Amino acid sequence: MQKSVRYNEGHALYLSVVARKEGTKRGYLSKKTTENSKWHEKFFALYQNVLFYFDTDQSARPSGIYLLEGCTCERVPAPKVSTVGRETLDKLHYFLVIFGHDGQKPLELRTEEESDCDEWVEAIQQASYSDIIIEREVLMQKYIHLVQIVETEKVAANQLRTQLEDQDTEIERLKAEIIALNKTKERMRPYHVYQEEEDPDIKKIKKVQSFMRGWLCRRKWKIIVQDYICSPHAESMRKRNQIVFNMVEAETEYVHQLFILVNCFLRPLRMAASSKKPPISHDDVSSVFLNSETIMFLHEIFHQGLKARIANWPTLILADLFDILLPMLNIYQEFVRNHQYSLQVLANCKQNRDFDKLLKQYESNAACEGRMLETFLTYPMFQIPRYIITLHELLAHTPHEHVERKSLEFAKSKLEELSRVMHDEVSDTENIRKNLAIERMIVEGCDILLDTSQTFVRQGSLIQLPSVERGKLSKVRLGSLSLKKEGERQCFLFTKHFLICTRSSGGKLHLLKQGGVLSLIECTLIEEPDANDEDAKNSGQVFGHLDFKIVVEPSDAPAFTVVLLAPSRQEKAAWTSDISQCIDNIRCNGLMTSVFEENSKVTVPHMIKSDARLHKDDVDICFSKTLNSCKVPQIRYASVERLLERLTDLRFLSIDFLNTFLHTYRIFTTATVVMEKLADIYKKPFTSIPVRSLELFFAINQNNRSGDHVNDKSPRLCRKFSSPPPLSIPSRTSSPVRTRKLSLNSPIGSKVGILDLSTTSSSAASTMDKVHPPPNRALDEPGEISPCRSPSTPRHLRYRQTGGKRAHNSRCSVSPASAFAIATAAAGHSSPPVFNNSERTCDKEFIIRRAATNRVLNVLRHWVSKHSQDFEMNGELKMGVICLLEEVLRDPDVLPQERKATANILSALSQDDQDDAQLKIEDILQMAECPKAEFFESLSAMELAEQITLLDHIVFRSIPYEEFLGQGWMKTDKTERTPYIMKTSQHFNDMSNLVASQIMSHTDVGSRASSIEKWIAVADICRCLNNYNGVLEITSALNRSAIYRLKKTWAKVCKQTKALMDKLQKTVSSEGRFKNLRETLKNCNPPCVPYLGMYLTDLAFIEEGTPNFTEEGLVNFSKMRMISHIIREIRQFQQTPYRIEHQPKVTQYLLDKTLIMDEDTLYDLSLKIEPRLPA
Repeated sequence: MQKSVRYNEGHALYLSVVARKEGTKRGYLSKKTTENSKWHEKFFALYQNVLFYFDTDQSARPSGIYLLEGCTCERVPAPKVSTVGRETLDKLHYFLVIFGHDGQKPLELRTEEESDCDEWVEAIQQASYSDIIIEREVLMQKYIHLVQIVETEKVAANQLRTQLEDQDTEIERLKAEIIALNKTKERMRPYHVYQEEEDPDIKKIKKVQSFMRGWLCRRKWKIIVQDYICSPHAESMRKRNQIVFNMVEAETEYVHQLFILVNCFLRPLRMAASSKKPPISHDDVSSVFLNSETIMFLHEIFHQGLKARIANWPTLILADLFDILLPMLNIYQEFVRNHQYSLQVLANCKQNRDFDKLLKQYESNAACEGRMLETFLTYPMFQIPRYIITLHELLAHTPHEHVERKSLEFAKSKLEELSRVMHDEVSDTENIRKNLAIERMIVEGCDILLDTSQTFVRQGSLIQLPSVERGKLSKVRLGSLSLKKEGERQCFLFTKHFLICTRSSGGKLHLLKQGGVLSLIECTLIEEPDANDEDAKNSGQVFGHLDFKIVVEPSDAPAFTVVLLAPSRQEKAAWTSDISQCIDNIRCNGLMTSVFEENSKVTVPHMIKSDARLHKDDVDICFSKTLNSCKVPQIRYASVERLLERLTDLRFLSIDFLNTFLHTYRIFTTATVVMEKLADIYKKPFTSIPVRSLELFFAINQNNRSGDHVNDKSPRLCRKFSSPPPLSIPSRTSSPVRTRKLSLNSPIGSKVGILDLSTTSSSAASTMDKVHPPPNRALDEPGEISPCRSPSTPRHLRYRQTGGKRAHNSRCSVSPASAFAIATAAAGHSSPPVFNNSERTCDKEFIIRRAATNRVLNVLRHWVSKHSQDFEMNGELKMGVICLLEEVLRDPDVLPQERKATANILSALSQDDQDDAQLKIEDILQMAECPKAEFFESLSAMELAEQITLLDHIVFRSIPYEEFLGQGWMKTDKTERTPYIMKTSQHFNDMSNLVASQIMSHTDVGSRASSIEKWIAVADICRCLNNYNGVLEITSALNRSAIYRLKKTWAKVCKQTKALMDKLQKTVSSEGRFKNLRETLKNCNPPCVPYLGMYLTDLAFIEEGTPNFTEEGLVNFSKMRMISHIIREIRQFQQTPYRIEHQPKVTQYLLDKTLIMDEDTLYDLSLKIEPRLPA
């Protein structure tokens, strides 16, 4: 048996000599032995794919040979040793040769020079022939594929050969049949008559006739073809074909974008995640890219089908392709639903320097064309709407009798349905992500924000007045620096809670230890100071009536009061309106829950769940899966009548629905119609309210009609009733309406007499059910009444007599109708209640009238306080509201708190503009006519930035929100339809032109460079002031071709200023639909001046993508909701003013139009300063 491998030793010695003389790489390396792990210096020589090593460079025979084919070579770190020999080892460079088969230990080598180490690694890697091996494998796969094709072709050729032979046989048979038939014919015609040849003249005549017939026929067809080419049908077909060609081009571009996303980012990052030191985990890769690879495969198949159809032009049938594509487009739901989350994961991964560096390396690929990864991740978001628009255009040019008309309409409807589902899912998660973003901003965290039913309403900065010094508030000045600094709070309002936070120097938010999280069910809002409260009266005089109070009565702690100060009356009205609306809604829901539900923990009242009109589709309304703040499905489409019905439904009122309706009602109705509906609800509630709603109000009262006593333990009759928590007031005042300001559903706590609720009803045929309380429970609390808490912990109403005597019947259970009447009537006055007998308590008409009045006042209060522009521009509407409110005041049955609320609304409606002290846009236009008083050099960067911010905000806040409806800024009569948006645009251009003109006015390079540095400093201060419109005004001026081309000037600008310029440009960049600016605005606190063009782009995208009405004539309320969200964000920034002192000298300079040069003048001046270099 052979024990060793034989080889040609002579040839090996010859190769070693050649390698030592002519080898690719030669030199001394240290080799680690496998026996004792010691290092020995050897002379190595590399020749082709063989590595020889000798004891010295003079040795004749090699000590060993390594075959390098199929091996890998890579650098390795120095081995870990003790600190004594650490310095020596750090100077050496190690690399490892790993052989591609088992049983062979790797070869460990080291050098003293790093460059030498890199050269050896590269030489050995080339000698391994790995590229050739890979190429050989590829060629082998191609060869196998070709062999398979050849075999397939051979089989096909044999089949064709067999078919040809069969056809030849069939042809011969047919020829024989034809010959036989000809012979039979000859036999049947024995005599053949030979005609004489025709006359030559007759032949000529026939030839001329044939020519004329052909000419006439060709002329006729030419006319037919020309008429068809000019016909509308042909024009429509040409446009249809052009749409198809454009669709194929767009699909080609989209597939190319997906290919870049997968091959330039996804697959390399997967490989990087599998490395020894991964810069990103596999989970993060999956979270960032989602199912983009599957989307790419799907569209590659669709694209191939489109190209095949184009090859069959002019017959373009596409419907069957969409039939194949539609079932698979559901994969977009996952991508769209988690798109925002994927961008957040990517932003978090970029915090890792290694990943950021690797990503920039991938983005520098020429195929990316300078686009970032976020840009490629955004492309799939617009593909479904693009298909819808394409099909819409295609159907517009497809005849009704076309063979694929119905198929295309079906595909369009399915795509629209998928788009709606995706939109609903995105809007459903949008609120959750907003809450989580706020929760992450708070250092301590906030568990209540993890509740999915918690809906964000508004946020902003308010000043909290120290409650311990409420008696000394008159000594505190509004402009006190310490009060602003120490008392400033960042406040967040949600549908169920109110958060108050402080901001540390590092920008982090911290919840207040006491009163940081306020449950709105335990709160009572006091908007205006009481006339009998001296402290409140004094504070109102000091703070200009900008303060309001929130009285908190927690169930497990003593009551306390939070006093907050708003920056302006408009801001105060917005805050108090939203807070009051949230309190009213949550208490109304709690009231209905405790009255109409067996289990009070159920959040949706039974009467709402029982009414199918509130959650099931009908011919005049369609719902989405998303729930609103009242836990009722949001409206997708509805008729105007159903929207008005929802606005005046007595059972609930969603804040987001109310805001959406009041922002967008002009699109589908008029203010007069809305006002008439509110008047009908107040005057004729029984005829205006749907019958189903009225039946459900008293459904539970129909259970027991007998007058007998019933069992105390009946779950239906013994249910406790929970009213909203009243506010206890010290006994030194006797004002009956002291604590109730504008929140209508909260009762008032003071000393009252006993109210017996167990007596019979005024109805002749029925009696109210009596329930006897347990004998061991009685009212023995001294002093004030015991406040009732939230609906989740219901208690009976408790009262004490005025004289201090204990009542004979200390407790009673109330019927649902009585409970509703008590809650609506705000029981608890110092005098006997208005309904002083049981007959009036249980009167259905009285209860419904009080609820209807409550709803009308709620809507009017919200309308007047947050949409006052409607009444300023419409005098008829204003007079209609005033007449209705005066009629409410004249009603003898109106409750005191309703009368007070009506008076407050009238006061707010009748008062003049509260911001007379602030500058208006008319003042700006007047100042623009005055000559300038200062030079640029005499003004500091801080002065310029502050005054630019002040002017920008004045112009921005002057835009009425109705100008954002209907894309008026894009119409031909835009100056008449949207004058204030046009003024804002003109102001932006004027400021940008002023910056460019000021820089170009300098003749020497140094002065221009200094001006650029100063303007960049102004832009950075604007950024600190949250004036991103001003930042964009300055950066756009610096990016103009007239200034950007001045290379000598920019060379004088310091590096720090250029880096700051790049940072500012990145913040306001339009890339990714202003992705960076949106993220910045999301985390900034008002006051702020955003870039208006960003919102106008969003509104234009919404307006063009979806119609206002469906084909059935229903209002597209989902579109209205999207428009309202954008307008609410704009108005949030409009309502918070800057506390910047106006400096006329600076504003006159900024508004001086004599300093502005036009674009041509600027460019000519730029060419004069730095002429073009000769080509």
